[in-house]
Amino acid sequence: MRSGAKVAVIGGAFIVFAGGVSYGAYSVLADGGDGSGTDAGTLSTRETGPPSAEEIRTTAKDFLAAWAGGDAVAAAGLTNNAAEAEPALAGYEDSAHITGVKLTPGQPVGAKVPFSVSAVVSYEGQRKPLAYASELTVVRGLTSGRPLVDWQPSVVHPELGKGESLRTGPASEPPIKAVDRNGKELTKEKYPSLGPVLDQLRQKYGDKAGGKAGIELVIEGGAEQAADRTLLTLSKGEPGELPTTLDADVQAAAERAVTKYSDSSVVAIKPSTGEVRAVANNRKGRWNAAFLGKQAPGSTMKIATAAMLLEKGLVAADRTVECPKDVRYYDRTFHNLDNFKIDGGTFAQSFARSCNTAFIKQINEVDDDAALAKEARDVFGIGLDWQTGIPSVDGSVPEETGGEAAAQYIGQGTIQMNALNMASITATAKSGSFEQPVVVPLSLDGRERATASRSLPGPVAQQLRDMMRRTATSGTGAGAMASVGGDKGAKTGSAEVDGNATSNSWFTGFADDLAAAAVVDSGGHGGDAAGPLVAAVLNAR
Repeated sequence: MRSGAKVAVIGGAFIVFAGGVSYGAYSVLADGGDGSGTDAGTLSTRETGPPSAEEIRTTAKDFLAAWAGGDAVAAAGLTNNAAEAEPALAGYEDSAHITGVKLTPGQPVGAKVPFSVSAVVSYEGQRKPLAYASELTVVRGLTSGRPLVDWQPSVVHPELGKGESLRTGPASEPPIKAVDRNGKELTKEKYPSLGPVLDQLRQKYGDKAGGKAGIELVIEGGAEQAADRTLLTLSKGEPGELPTTLDADVQAAAERAVTKYSDSSVVAIKPSTGEVRAVANNRKGRWNAAFLGKQAPGSTMKIATAAMLLEKGLVAADRTVECPKDVRYYDRTFHNLDNFKIDGGTFAQSFARSCNTAFIKQINEVDDDAALAKEARDVFGIGLDWQTGIPSVDGSVPEETGGEAAAQYIGQGTIQMNALNMASITATAKSGSFEQPVVVPLSLDGRERATASRSLPGPVAQQLRDMMRRTATSGTGAGAMASVGGDKGAKTGSAEVDGNATSNSWFTGFADDLAAAAVVDSGGHGGDAAGPLVAAVLNAR
């Protein structure tokens, strides 16, 4: 980044001109920032309290002037973390090749100052304008008492996260043209949730799809194995076509569904093949929680618990079981929702109404605290290193004892799942056998598919499906599934989270040869929030 440049202030904007040097007002404050340790004790009277409106305005103006003027050292010295700010600001020109920078501050809102960026990105004869908006926050320095810009990578660009940087040059991978199972193109613009998925697919399969790399401004770095994210394309290159198992219609329904609830995720899978038909998230940032989440799934896990109990012959769908309002196991007491109980009911009734105590009362008869972990792994494929084609967390059911083992029977405690995992568990219940989920055909790169050691016995699979059908028609899932036609089944779940007043809402279900699962953080009962998401996706089949 240049240190020899002129800055003109025109209409409240800072514009850099090549040649000469003029630091103006900002130079008197460029002493290293709180993060450098050079300014401690330099003031005889240290200011305290929040910065004043004038301090906010002046600090923002001086910082933006230094940045626009090409002086990374001076600009970084006006932040509270000069050590991190300086390389990020210097890289703006050196690595990102961004020049002709014009920064226009807006009206402060409290301590926050919005500003617009107008510049040019140039690389080997290719040029394109760049424009975006960002913001900064002015805080009081902890050691100096000076007003300083609170340094965050997002000051440079709103999409920059910790450990990430901007780079312009040849793309690390050729672009791809991802298509659904019917050959319809899938783009970030039409299917926003697929943004991070498409980036991951490009990173892994770009060189295999036969395209040619172009010149791009990208965000790189950050989390391990994170894919580059394209901000601006200077030359497009030639995309190679990449087939996926997704279905554009089901994906569109999933995209619409998650917009109704913040912090929500949904996945749809074809049970007979394991092909993923849709994946959608409504989350802060670009995190694919549908594939990478790790949360207790609540009573949706009773699908696997029921399968284990049925296999052991401890219960049958039409056999009477106890469903008291509460039950104690070791040091833990478990209750049903609103302390309901069922007198003289069958196991199918307890499943359909999601009776916690009916499940936990069986644990003494099981006489194997690791039984559920074995069932989840050996039948449902949980934790078997799924090769979906993109990064995924494949579920976890640790072997526990005592009260923790009992909590697992109802999907609480140390169990960790995501929407992908629960959709797969439902798909396995529907088909009778685990088919590892895939987003990209295995034939494309010869990935080895994870396989479970055994299928569900026929009579067990039939009883499990029948209990899920009952749940969808007359149990806790009936309201959410009312609009869904065909052969349908469901299971609701509400997972308690420490520190949250409202449970996470979980729901999973099937309709014909499509299974789906959804989670809405702090959404309450399974049928209230996650249920409508699943129904909307199933109705798109």
